[in-house]
Amino acid sequence: MHIGCRISHTLTQPTPMIAILNAHYSRFGDLERADYLVTEPSVPLESYRDGFGNWCTRLVAPAGEFTLTTDGIFRDAGLPDPFKPDARQHAVQDLPFETLVFLLGSRYCDTDLLSERAWALFEHTAPGWARVQAICDYVHATITFDYMRADATRTAAQTLAGGYGVCRDFTHLAIAFCRCMNIPARYCTGYISEIGEPLPHADDDFAAWMEVFLDGQWWVFDPRNNTRRTGRILVARGRDAADVPLTQIFGPGTLSGFEVWTRDVQSDGEDNRA
Repeated sequence: MHIGCRISHTLTQPTPMIAILNAHYSRFGDLERADYLVTEPSVPLESYRDGFGNWCTRLVAPAGEFTLTTDGIFRDAGLPDPFKPDARQHAVQDLPFETLVFLLGSRYCDTDLLSERAWALFEHTAPGWARVQAICDYVHATITFDYMRADATRTAAQTLAGGYGVCRDFTHLAIAFCRCMNIPARYCTGYISEIGEPLPHADDDFAAWMEVFLDGQWWVFDPRNNTRRTGRILVARGRDAADVPLTQIFGPGTLSGFEVWTRDVQSDGEDNRA
């Protein structure tokens, strides 16, 4: 799979920035060509791992037009997301310590406002995989996807009240419901290919999904698409979108260009998009 992005900003002054754009370390073994971060104009880069293990790059962008690009090739087995319908739900007291933070409310997953609704909707579903799938089915059926109404400040409760959102809103609502039902859930962002999906294909974009902890491990669920997809490559994970912004700008700036590519190398016709 050939994956990458090109993101441009117009800046009025030198501006500190943090970018989380490189594929997650869990996919490093699948690298055919590393998705190094390149900037135009070139500036010094300093990289580090955050508290969730995501690879972050810190820099100071100059005033004017500034572009960040990644472009890599990853091997992928071409298999759909793993599926285990009998995966059991853990009692809270039996959960590993490191999963407990993903039971708590967070910036966009306002569990305190959704707990009563979650129990009314899902109390009588079978604990475990079936309960998580019921949550995804409900979110997928209840929320209308509307790219033109994206809002970076929308919370899970606001998504439910409004009835519309983009993939991050679907994910925040499903995560909040899972946490209300005592199921650890964490937010993921990355690439999802359209390989094997019926035409016409939408323009490539970064996507959001969630991982839930069942039966001793984390499992992928995708309330926006609500199917087991192939060609999913993780970039970052955290409590919600506040933990994993693609770019965090510490000053005024305008997004002036945004392009993402995710496709099969064999049908690519070229080896380098950058």
